[in-house]
Amino acid sequence: MAGTAGTPGTPRVLRAMNDRAALDLLLEHGPLSRTRIGALTGLSKPTASQLLARLEAAGLVLATGTTEGRPGPGARLYAVNPAVAYAAALDVNPHRIRAAVADVTGRTVGRHELPTPPRRPAVPVVQQVTDALDGAVKAAGLTRGDLHRTVIATPGAFDPNTGRLRYASHLPGWHSPTLLDELAAALPTPCDYENDVNLVALAEQRLGAARDHGDFVLLWNQEGLGAALVLGGRLHRGFTGGAGEVGFLPVPGTPLVRQVAKADSGGFQELAGAQAVPRLARELGVENVPDGPYAEAAATLLERAAARPDEEPHRALLHTYATRLATGLASLVSVLDPALVVLSGTALTAGGEPLRDLVRAELAELAAPRPRLVLAGVREQPVLRGALVSALAATRDEVFDTSRRP
Repeated sequence: MAGTAGTPGTPRVLRAMNDRAALDLLLEHGPLSRTRIGALTGLSKPTASQLLARLEAAGLVLATGTTEGRPGPGARLYAVNPAVAYAAALDVNPHRIRAAVADVTGRTVGRHELPTPPRRPAVPVVQQVTDALDGAVKAAGLTRGDLHRTVIATPGAFDPNTGRLRYASHLPGWHSPTLLDELAAALPTPCDYENDVNLVALAEQRLGAARDHGDFVLLWNQEGLGAALVLGGRLHRGFTGGAGEVGFLPVPGTPLVRQVAKADSGGFQELAGAQAVPRLARELGVENVPDGPYAEAAATLLERAAARPDEEPHRALLHTYATRLATGLASLVSVLDPALVVLSGTALTAGGEPLRDLVRAELAELAAPRPRLVLAGVREQPVLRGALVSALAATRDEVFDTSRRP
């Protein structure tokens, strides 16, 4: 007896699998001809023709021109229709919200940044989010209704058991137990919430230094110190979403911090967070230590030291800071034994290869595993880019699933 439509192995499901394979190839390679799609998928020319006709009728692909430079008539080229769906992403921190909108091909079509300084009159979080999103949507020439999915990145994580934001007491206004319901009512599309460092890891896995790696740790150091854990190709979030909150980790070299949730800090944050770098530089006699935001000051100091690694006290700054980083990192790699550690955030990437090499040498003495250490490949707005990666992945899974279509 033949299976029903939608049953695995039926023609409808097999067609949908071929459709998705072709769409993914078009995203990867850009416009392709019927012959080229057939060669890459292993489909016959008649089957490839039927596939493209089906996708064109569904509005998922467009004919974009013909091949040139060969004898005879050019072959028609096909590409994913960029207007078939749009996704949005927001990167939230205590000082600003960045928003971006991308079409289904991944091209960013609208951006907006909304400052939210503490001295500004209090604006409800829901209004902050919608204002930032509307700014990006307007810049893209779209409306909220054009969006298929939105991903919001925040410090900390929303506890799946309570719906409340945890591990981010420095983000004012985001801790109401009804906030997720209020945002769901205000936003026109499905919305996902994810830890900002986890999204940096997704960006590295999709676009950067962790491509083709299913097991890695990303250590992030910018406004805060944190980590993301990717195990078996998937993010490990923990029972309350707190996996990777390594800033709270007790480490040698600092006083034991108790009631870390109230203190909003911990041993590893105090030892190796970006705020420790200017203080350490002054102790070591570094001249012209910059004032201002500590993440920017740390990046300036480490970049300067990396440019002159053989000069004191820059050499001492790099060596001492590398030891501090390796002290906490040793606990992570000893438990997880990852194949790869990605160093991300301006307080790590600014130190460049000199700092990376020193951390690797120190880690080799402090932990038995020997993961490969690399610098992040995604440096420009990695949180926002990771949020777009996440939003686009979910959007494509839904929009490109032709088994759901009549």
